[in-house]
Amino acid sequence: MKKISLISIILSVILFSGCKDFLDVKPQGLITQEAFPTTPEDALLATNGVYATLRSWHYHSGGYPILDIMSDDTRKGSNPNDQASNLNPYDDFTFSPTQDGLDRWWATLYEGIKRANVVLEKVPAISMDEQLKNRYLAEASFLRALYYFDLVRAWGGVPKVTTVTPPLKLERSSRDDIYSLIISDLEFAVSHLPNKSAYAANDMGRASLGAAHALLAKVYLFNKEYVKAEEHTLAVINGTEFYDLEPDFTNANSKWGEHGMESVFEIGAMETEGNIGNQYANTQGVRGTPNRGWGFNRPTQNLRFSFEDGDPRLDATIIDLGEVLDGVEILGDGTTPDVTLDENGNVIEVECYNQKVWIPGSSTNTQFGHNRRIIRFADVLLMAAEAMNENGKPADALIYLNRVRQRARNGNNDILPDITVTAKDELRNLILLERRHELALEGHRFWDLVRTGKAAEILGPLGFVTGQHELLPVPQNEIDISQGSLTQNPNW
Repeated sequence: MKKISLISIILSVILFSGCKDFLDVKPQGLITQEAFPTTPEDALLATNGVYATLRSWHYHSGGYPILDIMSDDTRKGSNPNDQASNLNPYDDFTFSPTQDGLDRWWATLYEGIKRANVVLEKVPAISMDEQLKNRYLAEASFLRALYYFDLVRAWGGVPKVTTVTPPLKLERSSRDDIYSLIISDLEFAVSHLPNKSAYAANDMGRASLGAAHALLAKVYLFNKEYVKAEEHTLAVINGTEFYDLEPDFTNANSKWGEHGMESVFEIGAMETEGNIGNQYANTQGVRGTPNRGWGFNRPTQNLRFSFEDGDPRLDATIIDLGEVLDGVEILGDGTTPDVTLDENGNVIEVECYNQKVWIPGSSTNTQFGHNRRIIRFADVLLMAAEAMNENGKPADALIYLNRVRQRARNGNNDILPDITVTAKDELRNLILLERRHELALEGHRFWDLVRTGKAAEILGPLGFVTGQHELLPVPQNEIDISQGSLTQNPNW
């Protein structure tokens, strides 16, 4: 949240550092895990600390972010040599259990889980307003579910940690056990979180009832439990909280739509480096002139040419050289080829950038203020369409699918006509394609291809191997640290 103070974050981080000497003498005047949290004020600080993980650079699938690079939507980006040995293996699926980024992402998710466990284990004993206490517990439960959802999608069954004092050696729990924990946490969140509009202005960005329902819908969609997925999407669409699509598609991810009608859950950040900023957009920002970042995660030609003719979302998704944004001409990076050709003279890459992370300003610091949208209302509408199609309700599915297309066409009835297909298989493919165009470069594409069984067909030419790449390899250093209690995923 943008309004969480730097002091609060520092105090919450201190909580986890621990402090013991060999005599086990309690240090005087310092915050320790034994003495924190014990007051209502501590409970707030500890809860804020769980959110701080969202602003860690590593939270975004290792930072660059690797999951987008593994999809057909983007390539490594930056100049050809920058991070080539670390990131090119994600482009062509030649990465290994020791690949850069895997260990940082894994460790960051567990750090967030640890912080959530402090709230869930310590706050119940604090004497304070019960409604507020339950809200803090529900926020921590939502975030723990969010962190575990990334873990189980990326690695399958992982160690289940629900206490601040877990055993030194942990084995992997089953995938079903992790999903059971996620669902339990989110059901508690649904029972105790307020509507988004019930939060004060300085609390914008906290988990809400709509966010919990939306994440539950996504969880059930991944598990092909379409009846429950439909139920929870409709709880958002028809609930007491007002959500809607931003009239201008660009604002769904821009500074002007922060915490707006389309935002179901987003990561708040301030325009400065450090714990209150978010390096996610800086990593992908325009490289060179203007200097807004490193230029990683570059949109592919495949993504560009997949858009329907005239779709305004193409221009709102990709920044091209020569384009002018907020009065600034995009000239790009002198060390990056404007166009890259293969041995046959075919264009395989052009220098371009992710417009969804663009923030107006004059320095790289501004990019740290991008609020990454984790769940948008458009995503909820498309999840509803998908679930309803699978539940044999194609007419209802079309209502929500075409609602997204209607916003995209922005009043121009000559483009993006309503879809009328009702055959289940064909409509399923059209919904998946709509998700690609609506949610491009937002971290959804790789997950969508894996969960719908399309990864082999679409990513196979890029190197994806069925039976291996649906899951990432468990970081080798985690297996080494566990002294063998952790086992590797199949075919790694």
